[in-house]
Amino acid sequence: MFGLRGSPSAGAGRKEILSRSSVMGVRGLQGFVGSTCPHICTVVNFKELAEHHRSKYPGCTPTIVVDAMCCLRYWYTPESWICGGQWREYFSALRDFVKTFTAVGIKLIFFFDGMVEQDKRDEWVKRRLKNNREISRIFHYIKSHKEQPGRNMFFIPSGLAVFTRFALKTLGQETLCSLQEADYEVASYGLQHNCLGILGEDTDYLIYDTCPYFSISELCLESLDTVMLCREKLCESLGLRVADLPLLACLLGNDIIPEGMFESFRYKCLSSYTSVKENFDKKGNIILAVSDHISKVLHLYQGEKKLEELLPLGPNKALFYKGMASYLLPGQKSPWVFQKPKGILTLDKQVISMSSDPESREEVPMCSDPESKQEVPMYSDPEPRQEVPMCTGPESRQEVPMCSDPESRQEVPMCSDPESRQEVPTCSDPEPRQEVPMCTGPQSRQEVLIWTDPESRQEILCTGHESKQEVPICTDPISKQKDSMCTHPGINQKLPVATDFEFKLEALMCTNPEIKQEDPTNVGPEIKQQVTMVSDTEILKIARTHHVQAESYLVYNIMSSGEIECSNTLEDELDQALPSQAFIYRPIRQRVYSLLLEDCQDVASTCPAVKEWFVYPGNPLRHPDLVRPLQMTVPGGTPSLKILWLNQEPEIQVRRLDTLLACFNLSSSREELQAVESPFQALCCLLIYLFVQVDTLCLEDLHAFIAQALCLQGKSTSQLVNLQPDYINPRAVQLGSLLVRGLTTLVLVNSACGFPWKMSDFMPWNIFDGKLFHQKYLQSEKGYAVEVLLEQNRSRLTKFHNLKAVVCKACMKENRRITGRAHWGSHHAGRWGRQGSSYHRTGSGYSRSSQGQPWRDQGPGSRQYEHDQWRRY
Repeated sequence: MFGLRGSPSAGAGRKEILSRSSVMGVRGLQGFVGSTCPHICTVVNFKELAEHHRSKYPGCTPTIVVDAMCCLRYWYTPESWICGGQWREYFSALRDFVKTFTAVGIKLIFFFDGMVEQDKRDEWVKRRLKNNREISRIFHYIKSHKEQPGRNMFFIPSGLAVFTRFALKTLGQETLCSLQEADYEVASYGLQHNCLGILGEDTDYLIYDTCPYFSISELCLESLDTVMLCREKLCESLGLRVADLPLLACLLGNDIIPEGMFESFRYKCLSSYTSVKENFDKKGNIILAVSDHISKVLHLYQGEKKLEELLPLGPNKALFYKGMASYLLPGQKSPWVFQKPKGILTLDKQVISMSSDPESREEVPMCSDPESKQEVPMYSDPEPRQEVPMCTGPESRQEVPMCSDPESRQEVPMCSDPESRQEVPTCSDPEPRQEVPMCTGPQSRQEVLIWTDPESRQEILCTGHESKQEVPICTDPISKQKDSMCTHPGINQKLPVATDFEFKLEALMCTNPEIKQEDPTNVGPEIKQQVTMVSDTEILKIARTHHVQAESYLVYNIMSSGEIECSNTLEDELDQALPSQAFIYRPIRQRVYSLLLEDCQDVASTCPAVKEWFVYPGNPLRHPDLVRPLQMTVPGGTPSLKILWLNQEPEIQVRRLDTLLACFNLSSSREELQAVESPFQALCCLLIYLFVQVDTLCLEDLHAFIAQALCLQGKSTSQLVNLQPDYINPRAVQLGSLLVRGLTTLVLVNSACGFPWKMSDFMPWNIFDGKLFHQKYLQSEKGYAVEVLLEQNRSRLTKFHNLKAVVCKACMKENRRITGRAHWGSHHAGRWGRQGSSYHRTGSGYSRSSQGQPWRDQGPGSRQYEHDQWRRY
C-alpha cells in the first residue's frame, strides 16, 4: 500500500509487523485491497479532515474512534520488546500520539476488547496456538544467538493491552472496554455519533456500513497523513452495493465463518468467472469471481428466494445468518435476509424503527422514555415470524411490549407493576442515545430467566430488580476520570456510552419454552438453567460500570459469564524449572473467585467452576480449565462486596487491604508491608508471593528485581532508551514476563477488593523496565556486589536492604528461605534442567509442594482445580 511513516526503514518494518497481525476480518481482503485495487486507498490528512468536519458541523468536535487492539503494535515503538517491555518509553509514545491529535483539535475515543465472543472462540484459539509456535522460535533464536530476534519476529510484551487502558486513562483519554468484541461497538459508535472516522487495522471496517475507515499502519504521526479505505470505491470495483458487503465477507470467510466453509463454492464461482485477470493473484481473482456471482446471479433472485435456496448453506445455515447479522449495526437491515412486511410500532406516539441484533434473532421490543420524542431502535429478527403486540399500563399510560406465545395465542406482558416508581435496568443497542426501561416488579426478588441462541450457545441473563437506589461506587483513588456519558440533544439524562447488545446483564424477557427453532434465521428463545455467576444486580451493575469504563480487569467477566482468558506469555516450553504464570497465579485467582462469587454457593457451600482459557505450554485449548474458587481467611471475616465496593467509611479501607493480602495468602505479612513506602508496597507483595510459590527463584533473582525497581526511579526515558544489556538470557526473558503478568494479577485483585491501593503503584512504567531488569539480572548472576547493582547510590542501598528484609522475613514465616544459587546442592541443581520430555511439568522442583502438581498429570484444558496445591501447608 502506501509508505507514509516518517522513517522509511522503520515504516517498512512496522507495516510488515502489522500485516502479519492483520488477519482479523475478511479473509484475503487486506491483500486484495493493497495489490489488486489500490485506488480504494486514498491518502488523507487528519488535520484537513478535522477542519472540514468543523465547517460542516459547527460546534461539533471532530472525533476519531480508535480500535485500540489494532493499534498496540503501532504504538509500541521501543526497539526492545523481548525483556518484558520498555514501559516508560511506551508511555511516552502514547503521550506523543495523544498530543499530536489533541493539538489539531481531534478528540480520540479508545475501545478495547472486553471479552471473547463464543462465535469467535475457535479463531481466538487458532491465533493463540499460532503464537505458541512463534514463541518457540523466539526462544530457539535467543538460545542460539543470545540476542533479541529481528523485528520480523516481534511479539508484543505481556499485559500490553491491559496496561494501555490505564495509560490512556492517566493521559485523560476517554477509554472504553467493550461488552463483546470491540469492532462492533467501534463501528456502532462511529455511526451513531457522526464521528470523523475509525482508526484501526481490520478489514471488517470495510464491511460495516459506518463512518470512514482509516489505516493505523499507514499513519505518519508527524504529518498526520494516513490512508482512507473507501467502501464505496470497493463496491464500485466489485460491482456490488454496500449492502452486499456482509454477504461477500461471509462467503470469503471471517472471524465467525470458517474460511473452508465455502471453499468449494468459491472455486465453482472462479471456474465460471469469464473475466479472470492474469496479472492478479489467485485470491484476488476469487474475490472478483464471488463478487461477480453475487451481482449477476444472486441479485436476480433477491427478494424472491431465500439465501439458503441460492447458496450451499447445508448444516451451516444458522452460522451463516449469524455471520451476516454480525455486520448489521443498530437500525440497519440486510436486503439479503428474506423479511415479511412490517408495520410500525408506536409507544406513546413515538416511532419505533426496527434494527437487527447480530447475536439475537429474536425481536426484543423496548419501552422508551415517554418524554422523549426520538426514535428508539428495536432489535429484529432477519426473518421475523410474528409481530410483537403492545399493551398499555393502566397507570403509566405507556404502551408496554408484549410477548406472544405462538402456540397458545395468549399474550404475556413483558413489563409489570406500572405503578412502581423504581428505575430499572435497561437493554439497548451497543451505543444508545437513551436508556430504554425494561421490566420489573417490586416483588421480583432476583427472578432470573435465561434465553439462549441454540446454535451459538449465547446465553442471555434476564434479571428482575428488587429496588433502585443511588449508591456511591468505590473507585480507584488515582482515577480522576468520571464515567463517560453520552448525551443526546433531545434528552436531558446522561447515559453510559456502551451497553451490552447481547443483554447479558439486564434484559428481562418473557419467553415460551414451547417455541421450536425450525428456521435458523429466526432463532427463538429457549429456557435454560441460570448460568450467570452472580445474581445481585446492584453489584453486577457496579462491576459492569467499572468494566465499560476500563477501570477494572476481568472482574465483570468472572461475575457475569464465569469465563475469562489470558493470551500468550513469553514462556520457554522447554524450561522445566520455571512454571507457567497461568499456574503460579492461579491460587490468587481462585481466592478472587471466592470473593466475587460469594452469593452463588449452593447448599453444599461450593461455587461453580470458572472457565479459564489460559495459554500455557502443552495446553491445546480444546476446552477451558474448570477452576473452582478457593476459600480464604480474612482477619475479622471476609467482607461482602457491598461493604468493599459501596461503604465509604475510613475504616473500610483497612478491610479492603486485609482482603487483598488474603487473596495472596499474605495476611501474616501485613505489618511488614505497611511499613514499605509507595510504590514498592505492591511490588514487595508480589515478590513475597512469587518466592514462596516457586522454589527455583533464588537470591540473585530477588536482588535483580529490587535493584531495577529502585534504579528506575532515578532514570529518564532517554537513559532507558540508550541502555543495552550485554546479551539476552532466556531465563531472564521469562522472569520479566512473569513479573508483568503478576502486575496484571494485582490489577484484578485490587479491582475486586475495592481499590485498597492506587493503581499507579503497580503500573509497570513506575516499577519495571525490561532492559533495566535484564541488566541487573546479568550482573547479579555474575556475582556483582549490591553496590554495583545500585550504581553506587548510597540512598538506594538503604532502601534495598529494607525491601529485601521485608521479602525475606515474610518468606521465612512460610518456611521459605531464599538462598543464593552458589549454596544450592544437587537437590536444587536438578531443577534447572529438563525433567522429562513431557510438557506437563510435574516434578517437585516446581513449587513449595512436596507432592508436585497432580493436576498437571490430568492433562490441560478440561479438569477441575480446587485446592491451592502450590503451598506446602
